[in-house]
Amino acid sequence: MFFPISNTHIDPIYLAVVGFLIGILGGFFGVGGSFIAGPALRLMGMDWNYAVGTDLAHIVGKSIVAARQHRTLGNVDLKLGFFMAFGTIGGAECGAQLIQVLKRAGNVNTVVSWVAIVVYFSIAVFMLWESQKTLRSGKERLPSKHLKDDHSAFGPVTQKIQRLRIWPMISLPTSGIQEISLWTILLVAFVGGFFSGFLGGGAGYIRMPSMVYVLGIPTHLAVGTDLFEIVISASYGTFTHAVKGNVDILIALVMHTGAVIGAQIGVVATQYFAGPKIRLAFVPLPLLGAAIVVYTLVTGHKL
Repeated sequence: MFFPISNTHIDPIYLAVVGFLIGILGGFFGVGGSFIAGPALRLMGMDWNYAVGTDLAHIVGKSIVAARQHRTLGNVDLKLGFFMAFGTIGGAECGAQLIQVLKRAGNVNTVVSWVAIVVYFSIAVFMLWESQKTLRSGKERLPSKHLKDDHSAFGPVTQKIQRLRIWPMISLPTSGIQEISLWTILLVAFVGGFFSGFLGGGAGYIRMPSMVYVLGIPTHLAVGTDLFEIVISASYGTFTHAVKGNVDILIALVMHTGAVIGAQIGVVATQYFAGPKIRLAFVPLPLLGAAIVVYTLVTGHKL
């Protein structure tokens, strides 16, 4: 099927299946799935600027469904999500502006591809190390509605970050954090937002791990809160990319049909896994995204 906005030919069934798989991953890991969606669209010959903008558009609806489900399970810290939205929006705009600079320079596909490979691979390696070390320690805990503790091998570093006394300090009772600097939250959100605008999606592949390792948010709450925050930030990212002509709304709608169903399945599945096991299961996903990007570079950008 030909999609005139992005000038690409893509099978709608392919788009729906990709959306469904991303929906499951999003509901389970609290990510927009851009590390899969962006490369998957690029694999079909779509330019990176359209892949980024279109991916943002399709995850908004999916994230609404998944965040609502997580909210009913007590896995959303609304206060944290609202604070993070401000930093994410600023970062997303910076990332989108950089995409425009690269688009005008004519090297957007090459630069974004290599950045994606490095980012995805680095995240996977770090989370593999941390989750395996945590599981070997035998301190992992099953999820509990009233449990705000989630052991991590990176915990000592996280505690040092939480002790930074940079005014203003805020409390996050839902996440079990007595005090943390607002600037730490905004920095984590800004970095995630930047990669959201630059690589597409909600950048949950960066923000969810950052919420666990930097802010000290329990994994289940990080998953649900990130999805809630993605609704806000991805809506803004979609708008700014649409203004710049980088969104193929028809492709986004087709992907959304599969994503909404998959998201609900993913949310339910989180209740059966402890935090470290969720983080370990996350590891292959950025690697898969990196592998797809490498394939597009080696084979000439499309099947």
